[in-house]
Amino acid sequence: MQLTFPRRSTHLATRSLPVLFVALLTSVATVAAQIVPPEAITPPPCEDSASDAVGLFSSPLVPQPDGVLRAIAVSEHRVTATLVVLDPDGQPASATTERRGGPPYWWFVDVVPHATGDYRAILRHGTRMLACKTIHVEAARGGERDAAAGVWPVTRDWSRATENLYSAWIEKLFDDPLDVEPTWRALHEVTRDPERNFLHEHLGLGEDGEHGLRLEPDCADLPYFLRAYFAWKLGLPFGYSDCTRGEGGKPPHCSHWHSNLDATESHGAPLERMQAFIEGELGPAAQSGAGRTAGDDDKTDFYPTSLSRDTLRPGTVYADPYGHVLVVVSRVAQTATTGGLLLAVDGQPDHTVARKRYWRGNFLFVRDTSLGSAGFKHFRPVVRADDGLRPLDNAEIEKDPRYGDFDLEQDGLGTEAFYDRVDTVLSPRPQDPARAVHEVLDALDEQVHARVRSVTNGEEYVSKHPGTVPMPEGAAIFETSGPWEDFATPARDLRILIAIDAARSFPEKVANQPARFVLPQGRTPEDVQAGLEAQLARELASRHIEYTRSDGSTWTLSLADIVERAKGLEMAYNPNDCIETRWAAPADGKEAATCRRHAPAEQVERMQHYREWFGERRRPPR
Repeated sequence: MQLTFPRRSTHLATRSLPVLFVALLTSVATVAAQIVPPEAITPPPCEDSASDAVGLFSSPLVPQPDGVLRAIAVSEHRVTATLVVLDPDGQPASATTERRGGPPYWWFVDVVPHATGDYRAILRHGTRMLACKTIHVEAARGGERDAAAGVWPVTRDWSRATENLYSAWIEKLFDDPLDVEPTWRALHEVTRDPERNFLHEHLGLGEDGEHGLRLEPDCADLPYFLRAYFAWKLGLPFGYSDCTRGEGGKPPHCSHWHSNLDATESHGAPLERMQAFIEGELGPAAQSGAGRTAGDDDKTDFYPTSLSRDTLRPGTVYADPYGHVLVVVSRVAQTATTGGLLLAVDGQPDHTVARKRYWRGNFLFVRDTSLGSAGFKHFRPVVRADDGLRPLDNAEIEKDPRYGDFDLEQDGLGTEAFYDRVDTVLSPRPQDPARAVHEVLDALDEQVHARVRSVTNGEEYVSKHPGTVPMPEGAAIFETSGPWEDFATPARDLRILIAIDAARSFPEKVANQPARFVLPQGRTPEDVQAGLEAQLARELASRHIEYTRSDGSTWTLSLADIVERAKGLEMAYNPNDCIETRWAAPADGKEAATCRRHAPAEQVERMQHYREWFGERRRPPR
C-alpha cells in the first residue's frame, strides 16, 4: 500500500507538554481550509496545544539569558509560512521564511535571548497564526530529569509530529552542499557541532561538549545511535532487540527486546547512564542482521515501507542484503537539468561517518530469502503500555493513523524492478542521458574517494602495529570483529566492483529504456548509446585520485585506471598487503616497485579460493 498521511487522529493528549513541543489543534485539512486572506482574521492567543499537523519545538530544555534559544517548526504538508521568535516585549528577535525538506517541511531559527521572560515562537501564514509556543527563559539552570529506572524517563510519545522532528533533526545534522563529500571521524564530531545539531546541549548536562557523550558507531550501530540520542534528549521511548545474522539458509530473526526503561546500566548521573548504555549495551547488541529480518516478521526493530516521496524521508534506514546499513539524510527533488537525489550516511568499522548518494553501487539490492529482506525500512514505533514499553506490530502500524506505511512492496520486486521503482520515485520525469551519465560517475567517484580514506586508515594502523592482522575464515571476511573488520575492505571492494559494472552498463541501460530518458531528436537509442560510451570514457579518464605509496611518494590514478583494474580489485582488500597491492598495481610496473609488504602465503591462498565471490559479484550467506 502507499503511505497516506492525510489520515490523522484529532484526539488531543490531555497532559501538558511544557517547553518542548506544540502543534495545531486542527487537522491539516482544516488548517488548509482556514488559510484565507490574513487581514480578515484576528490571530488567536498563543496557547500550547498538540496535534500532528504543524509542530513547534524549542531547545534547550531551559533557555538562559545570553545563551542560545533554538526554535524549529515542522509540517507534514507544504505550507507557505514564516517562523518568527518574539522577545518578551513582542519585538521580533529572529525570523525565517526558508522552508526546507519535504516531506516533512521545516523551518529553523537561532536567537540569543538577552533577558528573562516569556518568548514566543510563532509559525504564521501572513498574519494568520498556524502554531505558537511560549518559551520561558530563566536565570536558573535546572531542567535535569531523574529516572526512577532505566537510562532515561519516558515523558513524551512518538507521533507523526515527533517523527517529523526526527527527520528534520537528521537532515540538519548532515546538511552540506552537494558538491562536497563530508566525512567525520566519529558521530560525536557531528553532534558536538552546534551549527548542525539543534539539540546541542539540550539537557544542559555538558552532554555535547568536549568531554560529553562519545558516539563511535559502525554501520549497524549508526541508526540505533541516532535514534537513541534523539529519544534520550526528548524523553521518548526507545528499544532494540537481540538478533541473529542469519545462517543455514535462513534470514536473521530477533528474540528478546530491551527498552531504555529496563536497561541494566541505570546507575550514576544521566550522562554517565547514557554513556554506559551506548557502550555497554546498545553498541555490542546492534548488528546488521537486525535490518535484514523477513519483511512480514513482527518481532523486529525495523519494518518495511512502501516506496514513495512520502516514505523515503530523513531517518529512513536502508539495509542491504550483504550486511551494510545506511540512514537517509536528505531527498533532493528533480529539476529541469538534474535528476532527483537521495543522500544517506553510513558508518564504517573504523567509526568514520560519511555522506553518500543513492545509486546501485552504494545501495545494493538482491532478492534472496536466505539473506533476509533488504530495502528501505523505518524504526518500529515504541509505545507506552500498562506494563512498560512495547513496539507496535505490523498490523498495528498499518492501521495506526500516525503511520500507516507498513508495506511489503519491496519484497515483491526483483533487482532491476527495485532500482527502476526507486529511480522513478526520485526522478519521475525523463532525464537527460548525458547528465545522468555524469551523475553516475559522480557517485562512482565518491565511492572510490571513500576507499582512499579506508585504505589509508588501514595503512596507518599497520604501520603502528607491526605484525600480521589475522584473517577470518570463509564468509566471515565480510563481517567479523577486530582489526580485520576495521581495516580490511572486502565489503567495500565488492560494492565498488558492482558500481563499476553499473557505470560500464549505463549507456546500454539508456538504450534499453528510452522512455526513462529524453533522447535527442532524430537519434536512435543505439546512436545515443554509442555517444554515451564515448562520454563515459572521457569522464573516466578526466577524474583522478591520489594515494601515498610505501616510500611516501604520491601516485595518481584515473577512474579509468580503477575501472581497468576491476579484476585486480578482487584481491586487494587485505591490510597485510602493501598499499600498492591494495590499489591493484601491476606487479611488474613502476607503481609497484615501492611495495615492501605482502600478505602471508596462507592468506593469499585463501583469498584465491574466495575470489569467485568477487568475480560473481555476490556475498555468500553465513
